[in-house]
Amino acid sequence: MLDRLGAAAVAAKIRRDLRSTGLTVVPAKRRSATLANPAGLTTRQVEVLRLIGEGLTNAELADRLYLSAKTVDHHVSAILTKLGVPGRRDAIRRGRELGILA
Repeated sequence: MLDRLGAAAVAAKIRRDLRSTGLTVVPAKRRSATLANPAGLTTRQVEVLRLIGEGLTNAELADRLYLSAKTVDHHVSAILTKLGVPGRRDAIRRGRELGILA
C-alpha cells in the first residue's frame, strides 16, 4: 500500500525493519508496471484478464500460459479481489471501465 501511495522511503524502512526482526517473508517492492496499473494488477494478471475476456476457462488458461491450474486459480482470485468484483464477467466489464482492456 505504501508503494502505491508513493511512500517509497517509508516502505523500504518497514521492509528493512521486518527483515531485521527475523521475518523471512517480506513483500517486495511493487514493479513500476503494477504501480501504473489503475487496479494494481501485475503484468501476468493483465494477461490472464485478457484471456478471460476471450472466454477461456482456467484449465485453458493454464495450458495457454504453461502454468498449473492452481496458479491460474490464484491469479483469477487476485484479479477479482483487486477489481472488487464477484465474477469473471464483472472483471471484464471493470477492466474495460478502467482502460485495462480494450
